[in-house]
Amino acid sequence: MECVQQIYQCRIEQRIGMTSLYNINYLQHLCKKFGLIPSKKYGQNFLINEEPIAKMLEAAEITKDDVVVEVGPGFGVLTLALAEKAQKVLAFEIEKKLEPYWNELKEIKKLGNLEIIWGNILYEIKNLKIKNYKIISNLPYQITSNVIRKFLETENKPELMVLMVQKEVAERICAKPGDMSVLAISVQCSAEPEIVMYVPKSYFWPVPGVDSAVIKIRSRELGVGSRKQDEGFFKIVKAGFANRRKMLIKNLSSVMDKKKLPAIFKELGISDKARAQELSVEQWISLVRKL
Repeated sequence: MECVQQIYQCRIEQRIGMTSLYNINYLQHLCKKFGLIPSKKYGQNFLINEEPIAKMLEAAEITKDDVVVEVGPGFGVLTLALAEKAQKVLAFEIEKKLEPYWNELKEIKKLGNLEIIWGNILYEIKNLKIKNYKIISNLPYQITSNVIRKFLETENKPELMVLMVQKEVAERICAKPGDMSVLAISVQCSAEPEIVMYVPKSYFWPVPGVDSAVIKIRSRELGVGSRKQDEGFFKIVKAGFANRRKMLIKNLSSVMDKKKLPAIFKELGISDKARAQELSVEQWISLVRKL
């Protein structure tokens, strides 16, 4: 019986091939073969629709001179597409059960420009010694904010990030004054984000509980200065958002001299009744400099 099953599995691989990583039956077969149960912990939801990959490649503007970092390659539906276009792809994978899969994959040897790095990207960022690189990835939901923040905080920032993230997170990152948050300000201080497309949950297997979105984040120089100044900046921003229902001037009274605040607000043209979410990034930077 075991021999019959092995023959059946072999026929599946021959019939479907490595180009059908969008096929649910094939993904189920691969999961069974490598003892993998899609993990919520690692955000393992596999794309079964080609449209988001095409949009991500287009948004990333990849050329043969590009070095690309990917987080969580899974079975490689995005990874292999990236490797066909870029000079070099570094893919970070935490799920060790996938190691035999990648060791068997003939495409790696054919392409010659793909390296799988086994480890947690949150710990490996500090070890990246590359310059002028892009991050293209379908990020596990649980680490989205941490990954974006850590890459934007490094001295060697990526020039561009194209990421698939939870829809709600994408909208928070790209928020405009009126709906701002600490996350939006932390990203928009050093980068310009935009939503490329929305991705319905039906485009994944297993089906996640929420929809996704592809966002494009291009680095820009709009920060407040040194790392130490950044820390001081966000200490004040977080204080301002401590209670979103309260007026900003009251929230800031907990960390600043409240007698000086009205004059500073007036000088900058900020209403003393404004709330933290109503200020733009530029207004926040001006306000913190004055404080």
